[in-house]
Amino acid sequence: MTHNLILRVVAKPLIPLIMLFGLYVQFHGDFGPGGGFQAGVIFSAAIILYALVFGLDLAEKIIPRSVLHILASLGVLLYAGVGIASLMLGGNYLEYGLFGETQVAGQHLGILLVEVGVGITVASVMLILFFAFAGRGRP
Repeated sequence: MTHNLILRVVAKPLIPLIMLFGLYVQFHGDFGPGGGFQAGVIFSAAIILYALVFGLDLAEKIIPRSVLHILASLGVLLYAGVGIASLMLGGNYLEYGLFGETQVAGQHLGILLVEVGVGITVASVMLILFFAFAGRGRP
């Protein structure tokens, strides 16, 4: 891999800004366009950019594959857990209104938790796929 100084200098401040935009998309999803899927793709794009500029080995040191597998499972568990919790509270599966003092507060909390679970899962799975394909042929 050739070390391109210009790419490294430009990518270093750009990657945190991409992740910050991912957070904005994640938490703005309740009120406008965005949400967990889009934020997960943005987060994984930041890590993929890091891997392309600084190398796959450094990217895998930052977030190992085993951690990605755990995060993907936790995201699905969070999504399903919100549904199970709503069943335990006497409602239907993913009936968010039961989580707050009012219907609107419960819906905001429930949607936020589900979207965080989706974001974690999407980002993790995208990175698992990237590492699997980019690491082909390596020992």
